[in-house]
Amino acid sequence: MRSYAAVDLGASSGRVMVGRVSPHSLELAEAHRFVNRPVRVPEGLRWDVLSLYAGVLDGLRAAGQVDSVGIDSWAVDYGLLDGDGVLLGNPVHYRDARTDGVAEKVWATVPAAELYAATGLQYAPFNTLYQLTAARGTSQLANAERLLLIPDLLSYWLTGEQGTELTNASTTQLVDPRTREWSYDVADRLGIDLGLFAPLRQPGDPAGVLRPGVLEETGLTGPVPVTAVGSHDTASAVAAVPATGERFAYICTGTWSLAGLELEAPVLTEDSRAANFTNELGLDGTVRYLRNIMGLWLLQECVRAWGEPELGGLLREAAAVPALRSVVDAGDAAFLAPGRMPERIAEACRASGQPVPRTPAEITRCILDSLALAHRRAVEEAQRLADHPVDVVHVVGGGTRNALLCQLTADACGLPVVAGPTEAAALGNVLVQARAHGMVGDRAAMRRLLARTQPLTRYEPQGGTGRWREAEARIATR
Repeated sequence: MRSYAAVDLGASSGRVMVGRVSPHSLELAEAHRFVNRPVRVPEGLRWDVLSLYAGVLDGLRAAGQVDSVGIDSWAVDYGLLDGDGVLLGNPVHYRDARTDGVAEKVWATVPAAELYAATGLQYAPFNTLYQLTAARGTSQLANAERLLLIPDLLSYWLTGEQGTELTNASTTQLVDPRTREWSYDVADRLGIDLGLFAPLRQPGDPAGVLRPGVLEETGLTGPVPVTAVGSHDTASAVAAVPATGERFAYICTGTWSLAGLELEAPVLTEDSRAANFTNELGLDGTVRYLRNIMGLWLLQECVRAWGEPELGGLLREAAAVPALRSVVDAGDAAFLAPGRMPERIAEACRASGQPVPRTPAEITRCILDSLALAHRRAVEEAQRLADHPVDVVHVVGGGTRNALLCQLTADACGLPVVAGPTEAAALGNVLVQARAHGMVGDRAAMRRLLARTQPLTRYEPQGGTGRWREAEARIATR
């Protein structure tokens, strides 16, 4: 067996996991977990990236000797470096308001339909392209010599080497999903200097070795290589879907729900753009064809507002609330910003003429019903737009712990749901490292190993889908 450290950074927490891999076994253990707490400063919302890096070093120290390190994180955000390689301020958080109204300015130069045909990216106000447009004219961008996406920035601090991993680069809205290279035409028309980006790397490529100072601080014995993985956490999570064939949909659940299909080629039609599906890049030439849904962020914000009640009890109470009494559009950008989430959900229900959920249990049930409904819409529309039917839905990530959400998703989709693994991003991270070092075979072999070794739970759909269609119509007619 060999050991691999997976640095897996989410929007609310980070963790360093250790995977032990042989051709016939796969074990995962948590070495260290730490909070990822954004900070609001006078100029806006920022990531505390120095705290994150300290958490990574603490995690590598706790992990002990490993054969390789890989890093994945959320997408789109970046750090800017000056000519000496020094960070020019804390990275801006994607929920910061600086991109409000920026998309319309971009579309005046590159119309939305042309932008989608060139990059395949869904509209999201925080895409890197819009962030760079919003930053134009700032002293920070004017003084920048290099832009590194978050996992590449941390990798640079660990190794001293710079690169841009492809699966994460594909979320910038500056990559052509057909060629899997930069879209120079889009960048030129918008005045974005692609020379800011380090050379592209593929998952599995070497990304350097830990610097002597890092070895000293973590107590590791060198050389310890850093391996590029699917550094967008969704790319790593999709790599860890334990599917046994090709007729599957996936939902990567956590702060966001990413629901869609794994395809061999992008879908760049106007219908696909209108449905707001994205074509992000995955392992081995694949495309992650998916829709972003607000996800458990809605519940996380409510729980925070309620003073952190015990989640198990809250979910049991929610299960007793009548189904589909009130639903909201879980993809609505109105829920993107933090704060007042229970009140905002209640206001959305009131505005649409539905019963207003008032208790925590009622609001929780509204959120979970709404998420299941959004999962249903995404899975159905992805199959239609890509002409790719599925027989099963795989739910991976933190939402697999929420049995009520998994059952509601099965009911809404009218398809069996296989839930697990929970730490999908970390497992995909580990397996890409292991594959790069010859410990496992191709993507299918990775998935067979996951299916044999990880705990999975199957949920069969209960009842018909008619009531879900009726609830869907309530949202569609608003």
